[in-house]
Amino acid sequence: MSEYKKNSINLPGAVGLGTGVMISAGIFALLGQVAAMSGIWFPIIFIVGCIVTGFSAYSYTKMSEKYPSAGGIGMYLVKAYGKGTIAASAAMLMALSMVINQSLVARTFGTYTLQLFDVDTTTSIFVPLLGVGLLIFAFIVNISGNSFIQTFTSSASLVKIIGLLIFAIAGLWVADFALEPADIGNNPPNPDAINYVAAVALTILAFKGFTTITNSGSEITKPKKNVGRAIVISILISLAVYVVLAWAVSANLSINEIIKAQDYALAEAARPAFGDLGVWFTVIIAIIATITGIIASVFAVSRMLAMLTNMELIPHKHFGMPGSIQKHTLVYTIVIAMVLTIFFDLSRIASMGAILYLVMDMMIHWGVFKHLRKDVGANPFIVMSAFIIDGIVLLAFVWVKWLNDPLIVLVSIGTTLLVFISLYFFLKKKQLAERKMNN
Repeated sequence: MSEYKKNSINLPGAVGLGTGVMISAGIFALLGQVAAMSGIWFPIIFIVGCIVTGFSAYSYTKMSEKYPSAGGIGMYLVKAYGKGTIAASAAMLMALSMVINQSLVARTFGTYTLQLFDVDTTTSIFVPLLGVGLLIFAFIVNISGNSFIQTFTSSASLVKIIGLLIFAIAGLWVADFALEPADIGNNPPNPDAINYVAAVALTILAFKGFTTITNSGSEITKPKKNVGRAIVISILISLAVYVVLAWAVSANLSINEIIKAQDYALAEAARPAFGDLGVWFTVIIAIIATITGIIASVFAVSRMLAMLTNMELIPHKHFGMPGSIQKHTLVYTIVIAMVLTIFFDLSRIASMGAILYLVMDMMIHWGVFKHLRKDVGANPFIVMSAFIIDGIVLLAFVWVKWLNDPLIVLVSIGTTLLVFISLYFFLKKKQLAERKMNN
């Protein structure tokens, strides 16, 4: 596996990494779930999610301009909180949310691929099996080096974006470009205000792929300029794709049909407009999108974990494996993602990822506001606004999930507590050992 190499990722490559993650899980796995929570107004929720993400991205951009690092978010947290439990735990939550995203993308790959066959994806063992196969492929690609990764993800990202736009424009053309909400169908959902706010959490998850760029900061050419540019460009490209696709889906399916097929809503939307040919086209684009998403996400999270390990903020075991720490963290990333892919469905994977990410995101904003706003030249109003908005969205999402699926809320809370407690004792033990050596 390649070591960190400065100037090994150019601006298009960085944008490719960001859009590679966002446009994979974001639209294919989450569109139906957003519709289930927000009803006919789900395309608007993606716009709201982009605005919220814009506030959040401000803190990351200011940090990356001041401290470009291959450790990305891990390094930012250390700058804000020092080498302690808070920084280590928040960074681990981010890493876990990224690994959860990988399992989300992997199961999406399996779900869409099986649309080519007469298979019930809700019970089929082939969904997790195909997902695991994709993760193995991502591992092989990631040991091939940065130049191949950025070339592959950038080229494939361009192909899938063009393909999705063709699908969206064709779907809107069939519907005479009717700019109106989806047909409500029979017994439609009747979301209240808190459901609309909670739905924003899933759209934030759809946009959070921009953090992939920050985790490769020191490897990007002219990072003080290009990291921020890559973040803005990738978010805007993703927003354009999301909104047009959501509009196309709402024009061809009723809201009940979207919810029923929420794990494969795009493929289902292609059926009434274009028949089986449209389904094949959509599935092929989904396969390309999920492949690039997995590769880009694994690329980023393995480097982030390696940085945290080198900073001695998290424990590390070789388990007899040869090679560098980066290679070991790549293996850990893939293995954890495989376990999640096998045992969790798309809805629960997305929910857990959203909760862990929002907790970490709030810690980033608080750290910048409290400790670094002058150092990085951040506007305190924007940073604090991002913190408050995240908190509102998180509380709404947890409340809605508690009413409908309390288990995933308990698992998310338990995971968060486990991370903080285990790293607290790890760092305390490390400090005691260092004191004994010094004495």
